[in-house]
Amino acid sequence: MTCVNCARLVERALNRIDGVKFAACNLATSTAFLVAEREIPFEEIRRAVESVGYEASEEMPEEVERRRYREAKGNLIAVWVFTTPLMLLMMHHMFLKEVMGFSFIEAVLGLLVLSFPGRGTLRSALIALRHRHSNMDTLISIGALSAWLTSLLNWLDFPVASFGTIGSMIVAFHLTGRFIESHLRDKAVREIRGLLKLRLEEARVLLNGREVMVPLSAVKEGFLIEVKPGERIPADGVIVEGASSIDESFISGEAIPVYKREGDEVIGGSLNLSSPLRVKVTKVGEGSFLNQMIKLVEEAQGAKIPIQALADRITSWFVPSVFSLALLSAIIWFLSFERLLPIIAFFSRFLPWIDLSLNPLAFSIFVFVATLVIACPCALGLATPMALAVGVGILAKRGLLVKNAEAIQTSKDIGVLLVDKTGTITQGTPVVTYHNLSEEVLKIASSLESFSSHPLARAVASLSSDSIAFKDVREIPGEGVIGYLNGDEYFVGKALDYSPYEGLLNDGKTVVEVRRNGEVIGFLAVEDPLREDSRDAILKLKGMGIRVVMVTGDNEKTALAVSRKAGIEEIRSNVKPSEKLDLVRSFQAEGYKVAMVGDGMNDAAALKGADVGIAMGSGVDLAIEGADIVILKGGVSKVLDAMELSRMIFNVIRGNLFWAFFYNITAIPMAMLGLLHPLIAELAMILSSMTVILNSMRLRR
Repeated sequence: MTCVNCARLVERALNRIDGVKFAACNLATSTAFLVAEREIPFEEIRRAVESVGYEASEEMPEEVERRRYREAKGNLIAVWVFTTPLMLLMMHHMFLKEVMGFSFIEAVLGLLVLSFPGRGTLRSALIALRHRHSNMDTLISIGALSAWLTSLLNWLDFPVASFGTIGSMIVAFHLTGRFIESHLRDKAVREIRGLLKLRLEEARVLLNGREVMVPLSAVKEGFLIEVKPGERIPADGVIVEGASSIDESFISGEAIPVYKREGDEVIGGSLNLSSPLRVKVTKVGEGSFLNQMIKLVEEAQGAKIPIQALADRITSWFVPSVFSLALLSAIIWFLSFERLLPIIAFFSRFLPWIDLSLNPLAFSIFVFVATLVIACPCALGLATPMALAVGVGILAKRGLLVKNAEAIQTSKDIGVLLVDKTGTITQGTPVVTYHNLSEEVLKIASSLESFSSHPLARAVASLSSDSIAFKDVREIPGEGVIGYLNGDEYFVGKALDYSPYEGLLNDGKTVVEVRRNGEVIGFLAVEDPLREDSRDAILKLKGMGIRVVMVTGDNEKTALAVSRKAGIEEIRSNVKPSEKLDLVRSFQAEGYKVAMVGDGMNDAAALKGADVGIAMGSGVDLAIEGADIVILKGGVSKVLDAMELSRMIFNVIRGNLFWAFFYNITAIPMAMLGLLHPLIAELAMILSSMTVILNSMRLRR
């Protein structure tokens, strides 16, 4: 695919497949994404793509790139082999001595250029024409063919100046620009390539006490695999033997190794650094963390955001409009050459390529070719998808996965950020710092809390390994857990009256009360330490003009103590999970765009209701309902990264669109006025696309 119109044609072909509900084609990454009601065989997809003149491949992207690189390099060498002698002959013919039969040489070498290295461009234009469509190659082909035709007419003694060499040079510059552009595009989206390289082909599986290398496609859940130091872990699993430092930088974006031991989860693609491990496989294939991550990145890179709609509408009629303008300007110049001559005579003093000796027909062709090749829908078409592809890749590298690309555009308008306290502002690993429970009550409280997934409950549950068989256990979201034992009702959770615990609360502790039949029989003080980077990150978020509000189910005194340490002025305490959505809507009713940060378990509705939902991932599960962005590891500093990078990406998109529009709005009229040489026009067109790509790559800094 060479321009956005090519991508649109492929999209239409894919959308016509029976059962396809939605198809999106990404020019920047040369990939397509389909949502279908049924499983569609690849052959059916291939036929649909080939029906509009393009190719679909199941090969790994690296293999496709290598093949395309070889073809592009071969065409590049061939075009300059034909064009270089033609350029030298033209200069000799113009400035030194007339070359006998030069127009014939131009016609023959020009035909070779168009027939061999330029055949891909011509073929693309013909395919587009056959499907009543147009693309960038349509403009280049018409321009180059028109220029070549003048050399043929000149050789046949028609009274027209020959632009045959210019036609060949247009093709040469076009193929050179495309070669460089393709290289830059591949470089720009290298993050997804890095993730693909983490996928292994084989795993060392334990079978009947022996280690056997088995293709990863044959590895099933429950298999035991051996991972030696220096090797990547081939599949998601749980360590059953051994302990080692693991490099999970592709998840968190941080190069600090994580120490893992027996019972800990490990992720396929991470690197075992120090000691041998035996791992029981828990997830393989499409369900594995790495494959989920790759799928999300690819989908986000290929997504379309609202700002792209304007560019898409313009590019849909761009090529026919440019052709019409080129033809109209050529006709006007031909019919009114004498009257318009003073204009070019004036500019010829500053622009040495304006040739006043050309006759009306020759100058009309000059203007026609220049107008065709200066126009660049590529820059417009690449403006959004290129910045999005680079930006989404960089976000993934930082441990931030974009599930809904529209969040990148919405993030620039966020006025209120609602931040869940536990695990975002705090470390999310609470510890019990004090309790007054007897050994028996401690076992009861610990066993009952094991039925809850709340971080505070896990802290209490970890105090005892004994298990007690309760009856009719139920969790009350935002309150606690109730269970029955020997006819007594036990409750572990929020206190009825916090006044006896005021000293602990003012110190930022959370009090968990234990009650039997409604009577308090003890309590535990739990502390969740503040993340080291929370305060700085919150100050920076406020510096961006964002109103940061801490949301917690804790009582007001504990919430105030934590918020003071974190530098947050606004809090909402005693908030139940069911009330978080109402809180989001109340700020939206005030006219704010709201971002909600939560764990995705108790606040899925609030995440979905917010303008941007940011979920704190568990590190192994990406299927968090309602989330637009998933933070794989980290706290509020990662929220800051998400906000800053999203704004940077959107600013780059706006910059790309501005330069693409500015280029076309200024360059096309100049070409129509006869002020641009076709070769300068072609170079300018190439540079406009490269500017968009290089501007997008600034995000890496």
